[in-house]
Amino acid sequence: MKIFSTENIRNIDRITIDQEGISSMELIRRVADGVAGEITSRWRPTKPTVIFAGAGNNGADALMVAKRLYETGFAPQVYLLNIHGNSLSRDCRQCKDELLASGFQGLNEVTGSFNFPDLTRDHLIVDGLFGTGLRDPLSGGYTTLVEYINESGATIVSIDIPSGMFGDWNVRTLSRYVVHASLTVAVQFPRIAFFLADNAPCVGEWKTIDIGLSQKAINETLTKFFFIEAEDVRRVLLPRAKFSSKADYGSALLIAGCYGMMGAAVMAAKGALRAGVGKLTVHSPRCGFNVIQSTVPQALFDPDRHDILVSDMTPRHGFNAIGVGPGLGTNDATQGALETLIKTIKRPMVLDADALNILSKVPSLVDHIPVGSILTPHDGEFDRLFGPQASAESRLLRAIEVSARYKIIIVLKGYRTATVRPDGKIFFNSSGGPAMATGGSGDVLTGVITSLLAQGYKPETAAVAGVYIHGLAGDIAAAEQGVYGTTAVDIADCVGKAIMKILNY
Repeated sequence: MKIFSTENIRNIDRITIDQEGISSMELIRRVADGVAGEITSRWRPTKPTVIFAGAGNNGADALMVAKRLYETGFAPQVYLLNIHGNSLSRDCRQCKDELLASGFQGLNEVTGSFNFPDLTRDHLIVDGLFGTGLRDPLSGGYTTLVEYINESGATIVSIDIPSGMFGDWNVRTLSRYVVHASLTVAVQFPRIAFFLADNAPCVGEWKTIDIGLSQKAINETLTKFFFIEAEDVRRVLLPRAKFSSKADYGSALLIAGCYGMMGAAVMAAKGALRAGVGKLTVHSPRCGFNVIQSTVPQALFDPDRHDILVSDMTPRHGFNAIGVGPGLGTNDATQGALETLIKTIKRPMVLDADALNILSKVPSLVDHIPVGSILTPHDGEFDRLFGPQASAESRLLRAIEVSARYKIIIVLKGYRTATVRPDGKIFFNSSGGPAMATGGSGDVLTGVITSLLAQGYKPETAAVAGVYIHGLAGDIAAAEQGVYGTTAVDIADCVGKAIMKILNY
């Protein structure tokens, strides 16, 4: 699914109105139908409801929602903030007139200061104060109102976007001056801001409603932001011929593990095998022999000359892909081996965990990472490597800069994992959930991506598809084991099921 900037959406809106003969009022009515439908499907008309409407088109949506709710038996109290008495947009004025013409008597038009209504935890609040047309952070009395709404403990439904939030980036936005919605009903598309952890307390649950914007305009509008779903991955997965052998599905090398951390190598290996690689070799210290051979007997074991750590990463065969990092440790000998590997291998590889921690100790090594390589850091690993970041948004913006500079792919792990490509395109993941917040989950991801890379997928495809497959495997494991009980091994064991589910989508 494409994700559009606020300006993109305005243009699509404009094309829909100008070229397809659909009036702005008709679009407002469609928004109201969608929002009111969502509300009536969740709450009964006896729910005490308060609607806050701004003077612009977000307020127009809110007024029309009030009309729809009134028609279905709700008795909302509506507060229309028409400061100074002359600030309503044309559509907002028309929606006000239609609401009053319906016989509705709960409209309170605010033209100056006013006493806030009593709000309790039992209330439903519909937030239609400001939409994506907001140009500056909220100030003055609006911040007081927003704080009052947030402190009420009421259930809050925001129309299109929580008031006070910008659809794209929120560098200057203070969370306490943004409505903290329980549910955000977005019009046609989710906003970029919805995918960043910083904004989760404000966005709450989000859903989109289709109001029939121009499909031609949507198809023709270019974007660098995407939301990856099952169908997107199904399109890129390669079918397997009946007359094929393991030689057709690549040979992968995982360099992982050290004394006390061989479990990371096991989980990465299980992920790689379940993702379909033809042949897998695990290079670990000699102490890992019994561990790998007893837990992952399908993998070949390539012992390091050292007993308890990896001191030599020189590939002994012509592998199609190399994944490095899970459970390696950061011993000086391991650091030296990684430096040699990075400076001699010229094709893309997957770097994770301790490989990233070693890079953070030797930052100059980043200049030698092969073009197209895939780095899979969590927040801490990214900040150690590329500098401390104050927020998820600043981290993503830094990842865009770093990816372009070094021509590498960065997978920022977390809920809605963001895969950042050197061309500036960003792919947010739709699969996965809190069950995956468990030790070793990232090691499984390293194995999955390395496996896809070995099978001949391009690095950008292997990264995006691997993240989705890994997340879906986590969802399947959570359904079987529960959110609390899911382990990384469970996730690895469900990778094959995830691929089958995608292929049968």
